[in-house]
Amino acid sequence: MPRQSMTRNSLLLASFAVISTGIIAGTYLLTQDRIALEQRKAEEKALLEIVPRDRHDNVMLDDTLRVDASTPGLGLGRTRQIYLAQLEGKVVTAIVPATTSEGYSGDINLIIGVNADGSIAGLRILSHRETPGLGDKIDLKKSDWVLSFDGRSLGNPTEENWSVKKDGGVFDQFTGATITPRAVVAAVLKALRYAEAEKDALFAADRQDAGVE
Repeated sequence: MPRQSMTRNSLLLASFAVISTGIIAGTYLLTQDRIALEQRKAEEKALLEIVPRDRHDNVMLDDTLRVDASTPGLGLGRTRQIYLAQLEGKVVTAIVPATTSEGYSGDINLIIGVNADGSIAGLRILSHRETPGLGDKIDLKKSDWVLSFDGRSLGNPTEENWSVKKDGGVFDQFTGATITPRAVVAAVLKALRYAEAEKDALFAADRQDAGVE
């Protein structure tokens, strides 16, 4: 009898596992399209904050260049996409992803919109784990600090001044938190250097011949 009871319980557990897996799989299949759509909307919202609709006439989410995880200067841990904003067939802005591991609490993921003339169209922080009330001021929801990068370039300011004021540069640090803004400033500078080095590929007139690795 104990053996029969154990066998019966094992079968019940196995049946429960199969049914649970089926329910989970079914739920995923039913919701994956909606999840993908919501993710796409969120991504598009972030891109449009950098390049508003009146500055481009293409769908940036569908106009991309692949950038390899090992690309020097961007700190990417996986293959990512560079989004391109076009107006009347010309690329006006390339939105470049970057990651810095120099934050106070770990990786900071950001995107930098670089215009064809090398100036910054906008900067947004995608994710971070910085200290609430201190380092989290890099988030536009917390402060307008990221807007201080708008219009900046490799020559504005000169590269030796691409740092926080505490280090002799032009960018503000936060009271009680210097590590986080220092990390972001350094990451943006590296992204600008990357964009300058890959300018021909990013802003090529013929997109089919362009490629970034």
